[in-house]
Amino acid sequence: MIVDSHQHFWKYERKRHSWIDDEMKVIRRDFLPSDLEAVYAENNIDGCVAVQADQTLRETDFLLDLASRYDFIRGVVGWVDLRGDDIETVLEKYSKQEKLKGFRHVVQGETDPCFLLRKDFLRGISALENHNFTYDILVFPHQLLAVLEFVKRFPNQKFVIDHIAKPYIKDGFFEGWAVLMREIAKYENVFCKVSGMITEADYQNWTEKQIHQYMEVVFTAFGTDRIMFGSDWPVCLVAGSYKQVKEIVTGFIGKFPKAQQAGIMGNNATKFYDL
Repeated sequence: MIVDSHQHFWKYERKRHSWIDDEMKVIRRDFLPSDLEAVYAENNIDGCVAVQADQTLRETDFLLDLASRYDFIRGVVGWVDLRGDDIETVLEKYSKQEKLKGFRHVVQGETDPCFLLRKDFLRGISALENHNFTYDILVFPHQLLAVLEFVKRFPNQKFVIDHIAKPYIKDGFFEGWAVLMREIAKYENVFCKVSGMITEADYQNWTEKQIHQYMEVVFTAFGTDRIMFGSDWPVCLVAGSYKQVKEIVTGFIGKFPKAQQAGIMGNNATKFYDL
């Protein structure tokens, strides 16, 4: 079974989705399950995890509503204010939603490079384990020092790094990102999504060879049991097609045994998110 561990839905609103700049104007429209069903049929994808793109409870409820109506949406990664004084109450409420698997905060958009280590945020993260919720780590490479300190504090919390921590592929920066990813991978409760890579490269001129050197690092560091395929659809359409994104991963992992390939393409995500 092939599971896309990372994709998004939205009804486009210019203000809410202001992060979609002019270079990304191709995705300035609605993207809903009916659009994705056709893409999945073409690419032999069985199911997905829908991930938040807007930091509101409205977004979480929107994704849960879609998941209740479309069986191929196997799980949802939503948003709650993990810094809120009412976090325990909010998590208790959402724990009743079977398809809600975890949460994410858009830490890459925070100006404080140590945002993850703020006392109120740490308090919220500490509450997740009681409800078996996962946490998706969305950061840029300059925030990885904080990620390292962050994951050390929660050895029993299930973490996954989105988009291999968004290395600056377009600029060719590599070593600093690689050193920290290797250190973070030493913590076995941390997984990594091979997703969102072509949009960190030159949209028009990226090559598989260019991206493979970054994949080598994460596969060596995390191993095949803690890596999961994700498309980052529809954001990936800015720099290519769904088929291209999938083939980058399937082409790279073709050298691995079939069981490991099956893990990367679906079984690891199924286990991590308890789909």
